[in-house]
Amino acid sequence: MHRWLYGVAVVWCIVGVAAAEKKPTPALHVGVTTRVFHPTATRNWRGDAQKSLRCTIWYPVSDAAVEVRQTVGDPAAPLFEAGMAAPGAPFARSEYAWPLVLLSHGTGGSAIQMAWLGTALARAGFIAVAVDHPGNNSLEPMTPEGMALWWERATDLSEVLDGMLADGEFGPRIDPKLIAAAGYSLGGYTVLELAGARTDIHRLFELCAKNDDNAVCHVPEAHGMGSVDDILRATRKTSGESLARSGESFRDPRIRAVFAIAPALGFTLTEESLRAIKLPVQMAVGDADRIAPADNNADYVQTFVRGAGVTLLPKVSHYTFLDTCTAAGKKALPRYCADDVDRDAIHAQVAAQAVGFFMKTLRLK
Repeated sequence: MHRWLYGVAVVWCIVGVAAAEKKPTPALHVGVTTRVFHPTATRNWRGDAQKSLRCTIWYPVSDAAVEVRQTVGDPAAPLFEAGMAAPGAPFARSEYAWPLVLLSHGTGGSAIQMAWLGTALARAGFIAVAVDHPGNNSLEPMTPEGMALWWERATDLSEVLDGMLADGEFGPRIDPKLIAAAGYSLGGYTVLELAGARTDIHRLFELCAKNDDNAVCHVPEAHGMGSVDDILRATRKTSGESLARSGESFRDPRIRAVFAIAPALGFTLTEESLRAIKLPVQMAVGDADRIAPADNNADYVQTFVRGAGVTLLPKVSHYTFLDTCTAAGKKALPRYCADDVDRDAIHAQVAAQAVGFFMKTLRLK
């Protein structure tokens, strides 16, 4: 058995892979906390006034910790469930350092919208950290730069990794050789960039010029910003330097595997750069996804990345991968809450797949 002590927990509880012990090891309890990182290097903040990287972190804690319900929105009438976790609880004791998974949310989302996956990873013995991407999150006004400079999101995750490794509490508990990344929607694109994919932004503009009815040309979260061309014109005024390097590589060599959920803008990634990816890549997407359909996103990526896998989930739509909606959320946000499937069940299935994938590719079993 691998020296890492806690990876077997989720295998017994979710994945069902045999382990050496005769009895299953119970799943770990989950702690949750936050960090705000202030990178010193010059970077494009995409109109973010705070100029900081705000993060939510889920991590393994002692079984004596008391988990409580976590939610998104007004506590009196929350819109989403965010799992069970113990705020600020002490780390679980371990002789070894823990693996880390970076998490990236979708357009107009937030770090806490990755709670369904972050809590599952922590329960399996991973530290999971999600960032609120500057200029493109639900906690502050969206900006044209946040919408248009997609490649900059990869720099957010690399800076967060720097911050986590330097953190006095988390740094000593992270194994720097066991780092992975997972993302949803535009976050799926983001982790593929970390793996070495490069972007040709002209592919989006050409698509929208030929077929303006395409869903990717009218993302709901960009409401009020105008067309794709309008957003680009506004961004040119402030971020010409970033636009000029949009096709560069943002690969982070510390990342050893990536898991992309309903990846968006996959068709903007160049064939040459996808062929050059050497990391293990796994993807999951719904066959009812109209925002980032598999054919020109996950399937397209799989065509060029050697060994990449795609799981196609029946009746699953794009927003199924957001946190589970409360009754109030279903009423207030029907666009994001309407499902033809059991969202909790889909979350459990995909989380189990992600955990199993990371355990295998990071050689934790």
